[in-house]
Amino acid sequence: MNDEFKRFRKKQFAELRPYVDGENMAGVSVSAEDAKAGSPKVGDMIARNPKNLNDQWLVAAAYFADNFEPVA
Repeated sequence: MNDEFKRFRKKQFAELRPYVDGENMAGVSVSAEDAKAGSPKVGDMIARNPKNLNDQWLVAAAYFADNFEPVA
């Protein structure tokens, strides 16, 4: 495994929506770490690739709060 991580800033907008408690998560990727932490759960968000709307993944609530803000 390569441990040479570097920091990058995203230069595009992200498309996200709130996770709805009990929703069918078929087609939404949830990382093993997020699942281990109890996700999906209320407060989490579902992100999607704007160039491929079927490519969706869960964003944990804490990560979302630390890294995203609404666009006017």
